[in-house]
Amino acid sequence: MLTYDAAMETVSRRTFIQAAAGAAALGLASPFDSLKLAQGRRDEASQRDAGFNGQLCLFSKHLPRMNGRELGRSLKALGFQGVDLTVRPGGHVEPKRVTSELPVFVEGIRTEGLAVPMITTELLSDADPVAQPTLETAARLKIPFFKTGYYRYAFVDVRQELEAAGRQLRGLADLSRRHGMRLGYHNHAGDIGGSVWDFAPFIEPLDAATVGYYFDPRHAVVEGGDAGWRAALNLVSPRLSMIALKDFYWEKSGGSWRPRNCPMGDGMVDWKRFFAMLAKARFHGPASLHLEYEVAGATPAAQEESMLAAAARDLAFIKARVAEANARPQL
Repeated sequence: MLTYDAAMETVSRRTFIQAAAGAAALGLASPFDSLKLAQGRRDEASQRDAGFNGQLCLFSKHLPRMNGRELGRSLKALGFQGVDLTVRPGGHVEPKRVTSELPVFVEGIRTEGLAVPMITTELLSDADPVAQPTLETAARLKIPFFKTGYYRYAFVDVRQELEAAGRQLRGLADLSRRHGMRLGYHNHAGDIGGSVWDFAPFIEPLDAATVGYYFDPRHAVVEGGDAGWRAALNLVSPRLSMIALKDFYWEKSGGSWRPRNCPMGDGMVDWKRFFAMLAKARFHGPASLHLEYEVAGATPAAQEESMLAAAARDLAFIKARVAEANARPQL
């Protein structure tokens, strides 16, 4: 049996011989030129992959009256690349009718030139009767990602509550794997996984091609403050599936402090640092913009118009931060 050093010497010798053959074929002066060329190609590929290049989507929850074609047409005009489509009770697609409704919505959106890279569900277990048809239909439509629902703390025995949530997630992960889908678990403040650290031990052992994180910096800052959200993003970045984009600030109301949602850039999330970290991680998954703050409008039509204007403003902010992050050298 070859030792490690001997094996590496054999690999190095074989690489040199292959490089020499390549140099002769290309008419290069030496095998070292060929190696430089190969390195150059790797560098070019690396450069193409550098930075954040994910699809910028809008969470369809904010435009509940629109059908698929209306969503696609309106959001494409604003500069979005995709739609994060709600497939949950009260959403654009009712889970009980997913096999008939989801294909229609997706076709309408795609007809207008936008992608549907992700759906937002309330799935928590493979025992849910709508889990199988939802993932089966989404997979058939080549939608790669889905967001799960939330596991809640009862705060009776958090260890047991975590174990129970972990068991449910494993079953859902198995179903996801069978359909070639990838789930993302959302770090929603106040729920299991809100702080990332509590649920990571149950997520990390699962297949990384099937189970990932749906990271939300707004909720990460609520739970962890400055260093906390950065540590959380660093932890999840190797298996990051999707990201949510929203902002907030702390507000004192009725004698207590509460998080208040606000437009992008008006709150406490350090977006420059966030997108710089995404660019360094070379994350290319979907990014879903959420407009959870109050938007004016006396009628549903007026509110819809205001919502589109708010989406356009926030999207411009996001694109500016992405451009800044991608322009910096990636260390």
